[in-house]
Amino acid sequence: MPIRKLRQFLDSHGVRYFVFSHSPAYTAQEIAASAHVPGKELAKTVVVTIAGKMAMVVLPASRQLDFTRLRQFAGTEEVELASEREFVDLFPECEIGAMPPFGNLYGMEVYVSEELEDDDDIAFNAGAHTELLRLSYDSFKSLVHPKVARLSLDVK
Repeated sequence: MPIRKLRQFLDSHGVRYFVFSHSPAYTAQEIAASAHVPGKELAKTVVVTIAGKMAMVVLPASRQLDFTRLRQFAGTEEVELASEREFVDLFPECEIGAMPPFGNLYGMEVYVSEELEDDDDIAFNAGAHTELLRLSYDSFKSLVHPKVARLSLDVK
């Protein structure tokens, strides 16, 4: 099970969470449909480099990253989408594109788009394209300590 490290972390902090198995899905829309989760409640993780350092940006799956806002919030023009080649070795127990938004477990800063704070829970890929994990947003925020700002745009 790819999420062993995450589950051990959550268990060690006494966090209540749920793991859902679903048929293989790779896009946010497919995942939301397979798991019966509204797209705005499903979080996706985007790996970026900020001033040369890897970071995670977490936003609703139904939205896209606004690089201009992220640059302004981070205080640098040096913000780029990371290539899979750059980060594949950072998440050895995860399938590419299914990394959970717990950058703190991988020595990475985490930025969260503020729309995710509107819901009580957060759901996200749990290391595999067949597993989704859901927990309270408050638990996520207290464990990850993300930097929160408006960082996303509507998908057109």
